[in-house]
Amino acid sequence: MYKSAIIVGSAVFCAVMTGMGILSLHEQSQQTAPANGTGSRAAVVQTATSSASSAGHSTAIPKAKDGHFWANASVNNTAVRFLVDTGATQVVLTPSDAQRLGFLPKDLVYDKKVITANGPSYAALVKLKSVGVGTSTVRDVDALVVQDGLNISLLGMSYLGRLSRFEATPSSMILHP
Repeated sequence: MYKSAIIVGSAVFCAVMTGMGILSLHEQSQQTAPANGTGSRAAVVQTATSSASSAGHSTAIPKAKDGHFWANASVNNTAVRFLVDTGATQVVLTPSDAQRLGFLPKDLVYDKKVITANGPSYAALVKLKSVGVGTSTVRDVDALVVQDGLNISLLGMSYLGRLSRFEATPSSMILHP
């Protein structure tokens, strides 16, 4: 009986926290969208937040039907959709995401040679004030803006490696602040 009550209570807590996270991301994307309505918006990916330990909360990113983990993050208070990529050394931004974050192409120096899935390219190093997914926020994150050859931003190890830990399960990626 007590076991069932704890399970139901945990499920309700997770559902409430998920709803609050989705509303928060929606509000952030509404605030950052241009007034003319032409701005692109990332699709909201449901994340579940639950009590992990006395050290804080964890955030679960469900595995998508394509087998990847897609996360909506708040980057410098702007919503950005990422493919979680543990093989990427750094967070990598597409030119369009970088521009939405205020990094103007004319101000970027593309002097870092990188290899993308589409072949070699060049990238510019930038510093992100904050990157947050659910309850896992990291400040002063190094990132690259790739010049071309990338059509989705990558959430790489310059963010993931600064968490206390992260883990992949068959159904989700779990981030621990």
